[in-house]
Amino acid sequence: MKNLVILGGGYGGLRMLHRLLPNQLPDDRSITLIDRNPYHCLKTEYYGLAAGTIPDHHIRVAFPEHPQLHSVYGEILSVDLENKQVILKDQEPVSYDDLVIGLGCEDKFHNIPGADIYTHSIQTIDKTRQTYQALNNLGNGATVSIVGGGLSGVELASELIESRPDLHIRLFDRGPHILSAFPERLSTYVESWFKKHTIDIVHHSNITKVEPNTLYNGDEPVHSDVIVWTAGIQPSKIVRDLDVKKDKQGRVILTPQHFLPNDNSVFVVGDCASLPQAPSAQLAEGQAEQIVTVLVKKWANEPLPESFPVIKLKGTLGSLGSKHGFGLVGERQITGRMARLLKSGILWLYKYHNG
Repeated sequence: MKNLVILGGGYGGLRMLHRLLPNQLPDDRSITLIDRNPYHCLKTEYYGLAAGTIPDHHIRVAFPEHPQLHSVYGEILSVDLENKQVILKDQEPVSYDDLVIGLGCEDKFHNIPGADIYTHSIQTIDKTRQTYQALNNLGNGATVSIVGGGLSGVELASELIESRPDLHIRLFDRGPHILSAFPERLSTYVESWFKKHTIDIVHHSNITKVEPNTLYNGDEPVHSDVIVWTAGIQPSKIVRDLDVKKDKQGRVILTPQHFLPNDNSVFVVGDCASLPQAPSAQLAEGQAEQIVTVLVKKWANEPLPESFPVIKLKGTLGSLGSKHGFGLVGERQITGRMARLLKSGILWLYKYHNG
């Protein structure tokens, strides 16, 4: 029996499992899913777990069960493309006939001294749990510095002030407005909400180094009881170590069918793939759908699609605590309670269809 190995049960990996099982996987094929955790994690909700407003079980979704699906839980060390094997820590290597790499991203620290040592993270479930402990063990009036004014930093700051209104929260962003990927009207709305809720925004910041309980904005030391880093991502180290062609962001360059130019048995999905759009859960799921189409045709010895249409994204929604939000749906900008209700509804539907 030939083996499809999926590295990572994130948004792309889970979508592939649900599309292939139970009806599109041939009888002579098996799937091996390799992940650290025995469940899918809702990474878009990590900010709530870190802030203490969402319980741990709320962001876990069980993987599907099927006789042709085998799961391996452990730490992936490397991928041996020449011998078609995935190397695991303290376990036997796993051989593959086809491989899908969906290992997601890690924090990018931009070579800032101490940032990788003295800051907390919400990039993995394990690190988010540690961040939750650090934040919720703080005493009254403690100072939390969040570095990075993108969607993750904004959602964490807003959720944290709702969970711990006694804290002093600063959000450091290098631009003139937070949420630089959004229209300025939405950025202004969120900044106004932050001001109302006593969250300080430090615009035009330049973090030069981080020391224990201190970050430096230029030459100015800023005391912080906890520092959380949300200022950039990069592909998983396993992908960074692969000897394959990559773009300037370190993401793997692929054919229109999402496999390596010199190896049609290795696909990359999600944050590690070089695509026209910025990484997101929606993009990973859309790409996963296309990879399933390629695999099914490949296994049936049918011609592969020469190309795919650009993956259409429905929009982006962000929360401001439990009652307010902001976002883009198509080209429409929405704010307030409606945005928050839409985000909650989408999350409920996702869990309903995948749980």
